[in-house]
Amino acid sequence: MLILGVDPGYDRLGWGVINGEKAVAFGCVQTKKSLSESRRLADLYDGLVKILTEYQPEAVAVESLFFFQNQTTAIKVAQARGVILLAAEKLGIAIYSYTPLQVKMAVTGYGRAEKSQVQQMTKNILKLETLPRPDDAADALAIALTHNFSYKLKNKLK
Repeated sequence: MLILGVDPGYDRLGWGVINGEKAVAFGCVQTKKSLSESRRLADLYDGLVKILTEYQPEAVAVESLFFFQNQTTAIKVAQARGVILLAAEKLGIAIYSYTPLQVKMAVTGYGRAEKSQVQQMTKNILKLETLPRPDDAADALAIALTHNFSYKLKNKLK
């Protein structure tokens, strides 16, 4: 099952495609700070549609928003998350949301794991030679793995 994991971001949107516990591709959609807010969101949408069209995943797993101390950042990330949901919905792809706690639990078995621990476990699970870079792409792969594990568990329980 091809799964696209997405780490919402306004400056950089991380993405990672997995098939089971094998990485297919990963990277980031980056926006230019010199562009208008609406143009940056449109660039995120266009970049994500290109990825969805190229890889045709069966599911999109996206990180849920969590508390931000900076409200401006929270609003921009929420807008980027809206773009992600819109792109997947328009293409008829199932969407699943996971909290940071769920991702940490799924990948490391510990809900208070450090970012570096999540990245190391993601590397190990996917049998990658090096840590996925940039961090946003590594986070996206961890989100995709979370959906993979959740999907497997739900099917076993049926």
